[in-house]
Amino acid sequence: MNKNFMYGLGAVKYNDFVIGYIEKGSFDLNGQKPEAAKIEAEQAPGAPVLIIPQSNGSIAPTFNVIQTDYKNLHAMLGGTLHYAKEDSQKKNPIGWTAPQAALLMQGPFELELVSGRSILIPNGTLLSNLGGKLTLTETAKIECTLEVAMPEDGSQPYGVFDSETLPEEWGEHKLPAAGAAAAASVQSEEATSKETTSKEDSVWLTGWNN
Repeated sequence: MNKNFMYGLGAVKYNDFVIGYIEKGSFDLNGQKPEAAKIEAEQAPGAPVLIIPQSNGSIAPTFNVIQTDYKNLHAMLGGTLHYAKEDSQKKNPIGWTAPQAALLMQGPFELELVSGRSILIPNGTLLSNLGGKLTLTETAKIECTLEVAMPEDGSQPYGVFDSETLPEEWGEHKLPAAGAAAAASVQSEEATSKETTSKEDSVWLTGWNN
């Protein structure tokens, strides 16, 4: 796998629940461009004299789930699962009913890519509905939009990491703090500098002894 590129959807995970089959060609990161206010002056008709940033670029992925088993319907749309009377452990649902009130499906999402990376979203809000066509050439689908919000602790809204080595913080569905990453980078540079200095001193002493 070439990790210089991001491609291919391997799995979508919501609250550690692996969502089923995604309709081919339906997944779109739906990236939104950054917004800025352009201040123009009469004396400078050719270009703005000041550009004030308003917001960063963002993503709001859209996709269709075509695996509409009862557990997927419950995970994506909320509502209630129903079980047979003899299924005391509630392992095999036999039906599902939609929620009565407006439901907010909010939580952590992981978009695992075939290319070996994962997009981690600590605070996603899933807006979904049952749609599609009931024909012999198409299936019903759960049409989803994943809105990415700022986490409650004010940290980064999303990040990209190697799927095999996700950050320890993701165990609590959090992303590493930007300050911690900067500190780790400084420590790494200091360690490299000390190692280089040590090697230079060793070479100098060897030459002196000879």
